[in-house]
Amino acid sequence: MATGETSMQNPESAFVKGHKRTPSDIEFQELTRRDAQLAMNKELQKLCTTAPEGVHQKAKQEFENFETLFARFLRESGTALEWDKIRLLQDEAVRNYSTLPDPSSEKAKDLLSKLVVVKLNGGLGTGMGCTGPKSAICVRNELTFLDLNVQQIEHLNKQYGVDVPLVLMNSFNTDEDTTKLLRKYSQIKVSIHTFNQSRYPRMNRESLLPIPTSFGPESADGWYPPGHGDVYQSLHNSGLLENFINQGKKYMFVSNIDNMGATVDLNILNFLLDESNGPAPEFVMEVTDKTRADVKGGTLVEYEGKLRLLEIAQVPKDYVDEFKSVSKFKIFNTNNLWISLNAIKRVVEDHTLHMEIIVNPKTLDNGVNVLQLETAVGAAIKSFEGAIGVNVPRSRFLPVKTTSDLLVIMSNLYHLQSGALEMSPKRSFPSVPLTKLGTHFTKVKDFLRRFASIPDVLDLDHLTVSGDVTFGKDVTLRGTVIIIANHSERIDIPPGAILENKIVSGNLRILDH
Repeated sequence: MATGETSMQNPESAFVKGHKRTPSDIEFQELTRRDAQLAMNKELQKLCTTAPEGVHQKAKQEFENFETLFARFLRESGTALEWDKIRLLQDEAVRNYSTLPDPSSEKAKDLLSKLVVVKLNGGLGTGMGCTGPKSAICVRNELTFLDLNVQQIEHLNKQYGVDVPLVLMNSFNTDEDTTKLLRKYSQIKVSIHTFNQSRYPRMNRESLLPIPTSFGPESADGWYPPGHGDVYQSLHNSGLLENFINQGKKYMFVSNIDNMGATVDLNILNFLLDESNGPAPEFVMEVTDKTRADVKGGTLVEYEGKLRLLEIAQVPKDYVDEFKSVSKFKIFNTNNLWISLNAIKRVVEDHTLHMEIIVNPKTLDNGVNVLQLETAVGAAIKSFEGAIGVNVPRSRFLPVKTTSDLLVIMSNLYHLQSGALEMSPKRSFPSVPLTKLGTHFTKVKDFLRRFASIPDVLDLDHLTVSGDVTFGKDVTLRGTVIIIANHSERIDIPPGAILENKIVSGNLRILDH
């Protein structure tokens, strides 16, 4: 976290080390903190009066939650943990997936009757040059993320004769477009529900007051969805949580809608609902082995006697390299989570839910510096009883954050099976190739224009492409391939080319790697 933000979050850190704080200093800080809270409350009340009919009560509820978050932001001293208190996990804190037994087909039906699938669908596709929900991006055979997720649940319901509901957590950015997209599934055997995560006001970085002046279109850029940690409160507020509990549902499986590996897993569900295992964990986080590509991913540690998600933002500056070590912190969070619905109800209603605040600084188009207070869904792990990790195969973590990821997903490395991606048996090793496409490929439309067809990457280990590069039809890439077109140069990889352990430079010289 930047120094400026830390000093705002903890006014005491602005004092020079070695200078003892006097009672009057502490009193001054307490008064300024109180002033900031009163000023925020006053502005939010004014803002609430502009909410349209039918939205007023929801806005009031969300503002109350925002004020609680804001009060914590003023009170808490940054996000960095005390490194000396961090303990590596005991063996029993993370179960190996291979030790979980397969349930019988007869048992599977009963297990699935107790499950709800929640997909985090609040993100826009702007990072990949798209407008609208990210879930509307085509990823395979003209099918979108949303299509594939619906197809997976439909197949599950048909196969076992069950009715597992699919629940989408939208944001105010994605809700309207998603509602339109859902109309095409009216004949599909899937119960689809949606709810919206909260709509919080961005605040001015200097004054700590809300940016929006109304709920009208003139203040559109003054609002933000506060991260996927909002799923607990928003699911509860929507009434869906209570409905599912009343229907006898026990667990929700929550994951990012762009993680193509996050399918319903019967072995994990069986582990949770098998009473012979003793008291069921209220929270299971799927983790997987860290590779050098995952060094920034959050990991599980023990902290003050509780399982805790440790994110890079919480690591003191002097220990970042240690955090990134693959040998010390061997696993990372996939954000595939299994959580007890009754436990969610308890922690929300008892106000015992706690997630670290992520302070996200941004600059608006008009140059105004703002802050967004966000939370992450996995950070709530410490609020639940008996929480554990399950170390799952890497195949359960297939996120598509960039067009580099999209290249792999669209390639012959995978084939589509009832909405799920399965790695080709022709791949001789299970790891996914490391792909880095340059800025010419960032937007989906540019990415598609630069490939006459997606290359054969069955034997690819590593691909780096930089500059103005296009690929002809039926190109094969093997081993390590690096293609670099210098400024004002262009490289066209010819149709049918086979590049194996090659470096292709600006004048199309092909060299052994």
